[in-house]
Amino acid sequence: MSSASPPPTREFTDPPNYQFPTHRLSRVLRNPEKQPLVLVACGSFSPVTYLHLRMFEMAKDYVRQNTDFEIVGGYLSPVSDQYKKPGLLSAHHRVNMCNLAAEQTSQWLMVDPWEAFQSYQRTAVVLDHFEHEINVKRGGIETPDGARKPARVMLLAGSDLIATMSEPGVWSEADLDHILGRYGVLIIERAGADMDQAIDSLSRWRHNIHLIHQLVQNDVSSTKVRLFLRRGLSVRYLLPAPVVDYIEEHGLYMDDGPNASAASGAVAAEKEKGKEKETAAASSSSSSSS
Repeated sequence: MSSASPPPTREFTDPPNYQFPTHRLSRVLRNPEKQPLVLVACGSFSPVTYLHLRMFEMAKDYVRQNTDFEIVGGYLSPVSDQYKKPGLLSAHHRVNMCNLAAEQTSQWLMVDPWEAFQSYQRTAVVLDHFEHEINVKRGGIETPDGARKPARVMLLAGSDLIATMSEPGVWSEADLDHILGRYGVLIIERAGADMDQAIDSLSRWRHNIHLIHQLVQNDVSSTKVRLFLRRGLSVRYLLPAPVVDYIEEHGLYMDDGPNASAASGAVAAEKEKGKEKETAAASSSSSSSS
């Protein structure tokens, strides 16, 4: 299951003042017989939910019980603003919320802002970035006897990702081969999703696709959370409390429309300017009529 090919050679552009987070990355393997594994979840995280965090815990259980890997790190990688997805809040807020969720609810998860604060990067490139940071720049993970092992980087995602990967024309064949062939993926099933057909069309990489069943079904999604917020409904206990507090403090996701949440402050400011113009026009009209 390990990748024998050398690390990809690629030039990476870092955002200003960027530092790769390693404060929770295990420096030394506990079991020298295992291969170190780093989990990477790419997504909008607009906002991050408990299901996003639960995915890592379910993956940890699966890896411990079914593989020869040892997890040494887990990363959330929020997508760039250039992704232009409806309901996508600014990267600044999404990274802040992910950091609150990771730092205040987990002992091992981290947030890498590399993807968020620059132009849109393909998932294959993001995984190459993690490979470069951990294995090329840092030489992998140390074993108890002082040797070093390269960490395996794997993508962690929901079943909707596999569904899109199986659709012709959505992903390039080169990227599919790079993601599924070189790195592999851990897929968390979503409630009501049928993954069999999707997996069949990706049979070439079946050995690198790990399906994880939810023992307790959870279908919380960022889309549903945004809908709740626009309707003025509570989202407590769907998201980590610090994230809920952050949303309320900054008045996020309160306006309707696909792009309103990404610029709620600007919308409010424009409305205020409009009121000022109306007031000024009314005042001018009143003065001229008198």
